[in-house]
Amino acid sequence: MLALKITAIILGVLLILCVIWWAVAYKNYQADTHALQAQVLNNTSHHTDVVVDFSTLENLPEPVKRYFYHVLRDGQPYITQTRLKQTGALKVSPTAKNWSSFEALYLAKPNPAAFLWDAKISLFPGLHIRVRDSFVHGVGAGHIALLSVLTMGKESNKPALNSGAFYRYLAEAIWHPTSLLPESGVVWLPLDQNQAVAHLAAFGLSISLTFRFNATGEIISIYTEDRFGKFGDHYRQYPWEGSFRHYQTVDGVKIPTEAEVGWHLPEGFWLFWKAKIQQATFE
Repeated sequence: MLALKITAIILGVLLILCVIWWAVAYKNYQADTHALQAQVLNNTSHHTDVVVDFSTLENLPEPVKRYFYHVLRDGQPYITQTRLKQTGALKVSPTAKNWSSFEALYLAKPNPAAFLWDAKISLFPGLHIRVRDSFVHGVGAGHIALLSVLTMGKESNKPALNSGAFYRYLAEAIWHPTSLLPESGVVWLPLDQNQAVAHLAAFGLSISLTFRFNATGEIISIYTEDRFGKFGDHYRQYPWEGSFRHYQTVDGVKIPTEAEVGWHLPEGFWLFWKAKIQQATFE
């Protein structure tokens, strides 16, 4: 009986220690996330009195002008902060058969470009991983944690990662479209009546994305031949494509509320991310 009591006491102490460790680790992860949110939200040089001026759009390619006339209002303030709540699903590998659902908070600011994507991805009932992708001050970073406490992978400030994150910022600027205006640093070059190339350079990085527009003026897809992504243990460049649809008006700004993104790999197209915007707020 004494041995059983001692064993029970030891197990109880171990359980308490595990709970304390988990609580501390979770608190630390949350503190890191909040600190990163603050970095993104404080990362701006935009003046709040800058407004959209349609008279400055005359020299832009026709589909780009069509887009800005459609999604923005003349005289509206520039968007200096974007906050989105997303739901969606991921395919964690090209061979995966099942989708893993997620909920995410997305924050973005322009000039200088910055974003944070903080997602909770469900693997099984009661089991999740937390994925935190960011781009701040030209530094791309990624952190994967099991149950929001156990780090499974963490990287930052690698040239390929920085470049890939910068591409993502430019593609996702469709959710804060004043960031695509020339005054935000984007240089537009025409391709045809429905396509144009956007160039953006900052932090020693230079990227280009092809945007495709419909007749209404909506951006319906983006494409690049050579975005870096991590495949296994190595970063490789493959064609990367995203599509957007179901535009809705939020605070006078039209944004797509559904999106899909995938890679064109040698073995075929890997659609790995799809999401819906559940809530959007701008400042």
